[in-house]
Amino acid sequence: MAFSAAELRVLRRALATALHPTPLSDEDVQDVLRLAGSVDEAVSEAGRLRAFLLADLARYRAALPAAAPGYLELLQDALAAGYQPVPDDLVALRTLRHLPVGLALLRRCQVVAELSLRARLAGRSVAPAPRTRLLALPGGRAADEPRPKEPVPDRVPGRPMPKPSEVFPPRRRPVPPPEEWAAG
Repeated sequence: MAFSAAELRVLRRALATALHPTPLSDEDVQDVLRLAGSVDEAVSEAGRLRAFLLADLARYRAALPAAAPGYLELLQDALAAGYQPVPDDLVALRTLRHLPVGLALLRRCQVVAELSLRARLAGRSVAPAPRTRLLALPGGRAADEPRPKEPVPDRVPGRPMPKPSEVFPPRRRPVPPPEEWAAG
């Protein structure tokens, strides 16, 4: 995840406030809440992408052995992202162990599956804990308080919203000086 320069400034202010609690201005609270919303949206988008990739992996697994190169590549990427192989993956990899990549992935998946099983038997959660919502900031407003509405830009009544071409006119090419116009 990457942050813009403005988001980093907000994050720095929020961390400084967390370390040295001081009252926050309404603008700072709104900035932090917007940043938290952006992070939540990015996490949600990552979840949707993960679901899509897992469905794609299942489609490739179902099309084996014809889809072996694509399946092995997707499985490598999924394992790098923290994917826990399912029994169907192990069965599929056993059929592909004649390939060098298939054999290496089978060994890797067996180790990951064994560690995952041991963690579950020991009562530890394998999946990361879900991120909790930001409820309140020291010196700021609680999340259950009504949020102020975003300010509506002032517009002249009866005048439509300007088009982008009116606000940002096209760049014109510079006109050459008259000396270059003369035919020689």
